[in-house]
Amino acid sequence: MAKTMELQFVTEFGKTVRMTVDNPKEPVNEGVVKQSMADIIASGIINTASGNLVSAQGARIVERNVTDYQLV
Repeated sequence: MAKTMELQFVTEFGKTVRMTVDNPKEPVNEGVVKQSMADIIASGIINTASGNLVSAQGARIVERNVTDYQLV
């Protein structure tokens, strides 16, 4: 099962931007996640077509199951 952490930010134009982190360390420390998102916003290094990041909206762990089938 593949796990990712999805970080959700709001841009200066009110759009939602998502960033993903593969294989997040568990258990998740919410304080570390909040501070990391604040650091990303403060750095100003992420610029999107929807503008700069202005606030953290949320974070979540996403689990995904993939089943491959041989089609012969």
